[in-house]
Amino acid sequence: MPFATTAPLRRELERAFPARPFAVEFWDGTALPASDDDGAPTFSARSPAAVAHALRAPGQLGLGRAYAAGELEVDDLDAVMRVVDRWRPPPVDARGRARLALAALRACGVTRPPKPPAAELHPRGSRHTPGRDARAVRHHYDVSNDFFALFLDRSMTYSCAIFSRGATSLEDAQEAKLELICSKLQLAEGERVLDVGCGWGSFAVHAAARHGARVVGITLSEPQARLARQRAAEAGVGDRVEIRVLDYRDLVGERFDAVASIGMVEHVGEAQIDVYAERLGRLLGPGGRLLNHGIARLRHSDPAAGPFSERYVFPDAEPLPLSRVLLALERAGFRSDHVEGFAPDYAETLRQWAERLDQNHEEAVRLAGAERVRVWRLYLRAARNGFESGFTSVYQALCRVPEPAR
Repeated sequence: MPFATTAPLRRELERAFPARPFAVEFWDGTALPASDDDGAPTFSARSPAAVAHALRAPGQLGLGRAYAAGELEVDDLDAVMRVVDRWRPPPVDARGRARLALAALRACGVTRPPKPPAAELHPRGSRHTPGRDARAVRHHYDVSNDFFALFLDRSMTYSCAIFSRGATSLEDAQEAKLELICSKLQLAEGERVLDVGCGWGSFAVHAAARHGARVVGITLSEPQARLARQRAAEAGVGDRVEIRVLDYRDLVGERFDAVASIGMVEHVGEAQIDVYAERLGRLLGPGGRLLNHGIARLRHSDPAAGPFSERYVFPDAEPLPLSRVLLALERAGFRSDHVEGFAPDYAETLRQWAERLDQNHEEAVRLAGAERVRVWRLYLRAARNGFESGFTSVYQALCRVPEPAR
């Protein structure tokens, strides 16, 4: 369908944002330059659909849809993160917003909004029911085991590595994290350990091989479980590692000496956090230990997650403030012994993951498709920015079930 010139849209953008630390290029070959070109990124709208996405869902979701669909390109995602972190756009009054919308409509010339990209998920039903949680987990993790292997370390550990203990490589930093958790839990030969949200089995294999523990790992992803079982067998600990596809709420009537929950509590949500703590408490007897490792929001006033992450990355993920997690654990009868934060470590982990994914871009597109790869390239950088800007941190909380008073 023919469309009008982009000149009115460029004029209204310049009027609304006279100081712009970014440039915009349009499909007709015209451009709106940055007001300060010192490392400014360029957004390239490849077709009117980019503008139509932004009109349909103004803000983060619309721009994210346009980017995921490939209708909006950026030349430097790291520079975009700097703009997100530092730029504070001036307020635009109602009249200015109306002029922008009208100019955008004239420029894109479409009569119906474009469909959301296929990589978008809009879960249905009540949040954090077992069925919806399983669907959300599959959306993120069932992309392809081989895809994740392109940017994770050899152990396939998909949580914060720890560089602050002296590690210089991602592999060494992940091993340091796994060993730190084992040492905090004081694992002993023959102890029965639960790994909640076990992923591809890195902690389960490490705890069994290095400390002689007998580990039950649970995940909601069948492809993860299959690879975790294979990795345990290859490491020679298949007889000491059992991997189940199971929701933590369905694990009843068993008893463990220790529980490790690594990168799982972020998916529990406010509505279920007390249930989560209570269920884990039931699995431990007096003296039982819990190491809860998870991302937390640092400001109570911030939203749990943005709409782009909700639809494309971690549906229903809800990092809670550390205080809320500790409150739930204490309500469930745990005593908090030690808390440690690792925000700089996670920022470095994400930097290395993003670098590895970029190095394997062609293979990543073959395995997961161009949309998913664009989503992951953006997500890894946005997550890193969250740890660097003070939006999030990651904490290890060591708790135990008190012994009866004598």
